Amino acid sequence: MNIYKNLLQYSIACMIFVLQSCATTPINLTIAKDEVIKYHESGRYDKETAKVVDKAIDEFNNIESGNKNAVIFDIDETALSSYEYRKKYDFGYVPEIWDNWVNEAKAPAIKEVKHLYDLLVSKDFKIIFLTGRKDYMYKATYQNLLNAGYTEFDSLIVRNSNEYKMTALEYKSQKRTELVKRGYNIVGDVGDQLSDLEGPYHGLQVKIPNYQYLIK
Repeated sequence: MNIYKNLLQYSIACMIFVLQSCATTPINLTIAKDEVIKYHESGRYDKETAKVVDKAIDEFNNIESGNKNAVIFDIDETALSSYEYRKKYDFGYVPEIWDNWVNEAKAPAIKEVKHLYDLLVSKDFKIIFLTGRKDYMYKATYQNLLNAGYTEFDSLIVRNSNEYKMTALEYKSQKRTELVKRGYNIVGDVGDQLSDLEGPYHGLQVKIPNYQYLIK
């Protein structure tokens, strides 16, 4: 009886080991990239983003606007899409190529997020763009926002040279804290990374889907 019991326990242990091993096996990178492309180009990304934005609109409709009630927007993969650029370069990152692309100021708006922005502007919320882009990208980023239809906002905040090495979470938390000290009441925060949304003074958190990369 003990022999059968031990065999049963051993079999269960082996099955658990196999399942855990399978669960931790990473997906092939080529397959992962293909899945991201299918997700974006099948319309699933648009539908998921629209669902997030529709929920956010319902919630913002219950928040008072006016005065210095502000909503923070991230830029890349939130207000603007760099999907076509990233697809072109196989979802890799080369700083010089990225900088050149940013300087072209031609990233299109993510239409669902633009819809949210338009609603918030019409309701007299203060709009602040807070991005991890660096100070030498300010002019091109500002122009890109205008080109994409984001023509009304209080300010655009980029990283200064002494902030380049900060994590996204540290940097954005610090900037939101500074905005509150300047008198803004942050009632919402829209971003594609958790590091855009976590930390102090975020208000309503609106997480835009991004399956291309993670920033901490």
